[in-house]
Amino acid sequence: MTSNQTTRTPAQVVYARETPEGVGATVRRSIGTSSLRNLTPFLMLDHAAIQEGSGFPDHPHRGQSTVTYVLSGMMQHEDFTGSAGKLLPGDVQWMTAGRGIVHSEMPLFDEDPSKRVPAEALQLWIDLPADKKMIEPSYQEKKAADIDSVQPSDGVDITVISGESHGVTGFVRPVGGCWFMDVKLTKPGASVFQALPEGWTGFAYIITGSLQVGEEATPVDKYNTVVLSAESGQNGVLLTRPEGTTEETRLVLIAGEPLLDNTTVQHGPFVCNSRQGVIEAITDYQMGRNGFERAPNWKSKIGSAMRH
Repeated sequence: MTSNQTTRTPAQVVYARETPEGVGATVRRSIGTSSLRNLTPFLMLDHAAIQEGSGFPDHPHRGQSTVTYVLSGMMQHEDFTGSAGKLLPGDVQWMTAGRGIVHSEMPLFDEDPSKRVPAEALQLWIDLPADKKMIEPSYQEKKAADIDSVQPSDGVDITVISGESHGVTGFVRPVGGCWFMDVKLTKPGASVFQALPEGWTGFAYIITGSLQVGEEATPVDKYNTVVLSAESGQNGVLLTRPEGTTEETRLVLIAGEPLLDNTTVQHGPFVCNSRQGVIEAITDYQMGRNGFERAPNWKSKIGSAMRH
């Protein structure tokens, strides 16, 4: 680090425990559990490995954005606006649910049984500001080939999905956005200082290997979420792969501006600003109104094709 770089340090470490989700699927979840429920603007982080016969068939959302980042395998999606597509490794989908959307997210497998692998993906839920809860839903997708990466030092590779890293800028979401980077430390001892906006909520989720956060830090193993300190003057974070390790360290580094004026009340996929708002969201979905007009008569093709 240089003299004008002050690293954040671990404020909390939470292990992502396996929990059932969707139909027959299992996810590792840290943010959104009783151990880590209030991390504004972030609502939930799931690390899913989805086998054949399982997935996330038709379900609603209101009041949040979701970021889906495919690590391996393939995912397919479909929603009641007519949007549909598939995501391959390294592809990202940024969805703003706004006033309401119903969609299905399912694994997609190769026709050749010998080439079939589980779909592994991360999904992050981000709260929306109170005055943006009822905007129209929208999507933004980027293929892996269109996402820039940077190698700031030996043994360091950073894919910049959003935000800024060493002169490379990712795409920007005007609403429900954050900084989101895929960091690979390919050599023992590899280290990088990544700048982050001061005061923003930040965390690292370790996908493989182990990681040291800050100077002289105790290594943290995979499947842990490291919440970063956010003290005045801390303008980034030092990330290091410990010496003597044999497995590549891979993590996502994520940061977002806290919504300090939001009162957030969440009930499953409905994220509102009051209990009354949640009741209205559930009723709107059930009655097919206020953004859910297409819900009662819509069924996805990919969800109904799932083998139970």
